[in-house]
Amino acid sequence: MKKLLFAFVFVLVGLLMGCAMLVPMGGLYTGVKLPFAATGNSGASSKTGVAECKSVLGLVAVGDCSIDAAKKNGGITKVNHVDMDVMNILGIYGSYKVIVSGE
Repeated sequence: MKKLLFAFVFVLVGLLMGCAMLVPMGGLYTGVKLPFAATGNSGASSKTGVAECKSVLGLVAVGDCSIDAAKKNGGITKVNHVDMDVMNILGIYGSYKVIVSGE
């Protein structure tokens, strides 16, 4: 009986602990835009580059959503700021974008 109670408490604590996430995650749907980084470069951002990764069933994830890929896609050499756009539906499908603005 003690072993069963210990196992129950162990599982319950594991479920309630959760995980610290970089992105706020909703249980059913997540759709958030977040600031990711900023630089000391000021001025108007005349260019924008986007890099995207996708996830299916939480089992397979593909893509290059690095800052370098977004810079290359937007023809950016001087980064002003970096944002993130996250969309996830039930952990079945996820889209993660890195958006770089600069010159």
